[in-house]
Amino acid sequence: MKLKNINIEERMEHYNVNGLSIAMFEEGQISGTGNYGLLEVKSDRKVSDKSIFSACSISKFLTGMIAIRLLEEGYLDLDQNVNERLVTWKVPENKYTQNKKVTLRNLLSHQSGIKDHEGSFSELNSEIGHPSMVELLEGKSHYCKVPIEVQFEPESEFHYSDAGYCIIQQLIEDVTKKQYYQAVNELIFKPLRMESSYLNTTMLEIDKKEFACGHNKNGELVEGKYPIYPYPAASGLWTTSLDLSVLVLELMNALKGESKIGFSKSLAKEIITSQRGKSWTGLGVFLEGCEKELEITSMGWGIGFQCMMVAYPHMAKGAVIMTNAELGIHQLEGIIGEIYKSIIS
Repeated sequence: MKLKNINIEERMEHYNVNGLSIAMFEEGQISGTGNYGLLEVKSDRKVSDKSIFSACSISKFLTGMIAIRLLEEGYLDLDQNVNERLVTWKVPENKYTQNKKVTLRNLLSHQSGIKDHEGSFSELNSEIGHPSMVELLEGKSHYCKVPIEVQFEPESEFHYSDAGYCIIQQLIEDVTKKQYYQAVNELIFKPLRMESSYLNTTMLEIDKKEFACGHNKNGELVEGKYPIYPYPAASGLWTTSLDLSVLVLELMNALKGESKIGFSKSLAKEIITSQRGKSWTGLGVFLEGCEKELEITSMGWGIGFQCMMVAYPHMAKGAVIMTNAELGIHQLEGIIGEIYKSIIS
């Protein structure tokens, strides 16, 4: 994949984007990178291959991968009632769970019957601090003031849900008896050598020289510079475009039966398969097209950042685009969309 007929620097200036990093891959390997601009406006910190951005909701793709990895080891089951393995918190039973139960499959595909409450799942407020996941799920935190419960019969409707991924995080912590970030470090980051990827919500206490600062649509720094979300499975990943590409390539390799870390071909295929009649949703990714032309995507949009992962698993190519700008418009309507169209044309 190559950038065609686009002047990146000119488009960055047009959209007030301070920093941008692109990694492209073809034939199962990195084929090119592009790094432009600054990690922080009015600084001398330039974007490079080592620059770390907030991936926001692309974290859900990672969550899908770690969940499938734990399926391989027998910790989880795609179609089992999650309450059978949850320990520290349970999905409340109600009239909507009488006939169908909440499962890992419908949580990963946003079909669990759980809908986020308005105004919930904001960025970390340092004065209030970090809630435990149980506090969040019980509606006892600033980030979600209403208890999480099933509001529709599972698999009857699609509702994009951070809350659903918080349940997955608690499930993973309960079955592994480890913090979520520790499980991901051990099973994904370390074996794939994703050395510039972080999930621990206190990680910004480390040296920030490689971290991008968030900026608004006018190119101005956002408050606090480094917005954190205290629910890493839903939106807590900080990573580089190269590290994220490594994760996508692992999925592609698994689909060929060549996984480096133990993904089976059959479960890798499950990730990119339409779930429960909804053609657009897989497990932690979204889908477009079919067969050889199948496109998988994951998009991140948070305070000060926007990014996108796009891949064509049957053609072994794709790209990761990360920016430290929140433009206030959908990714495909801004600079990310222009780059995406340049790459796929």
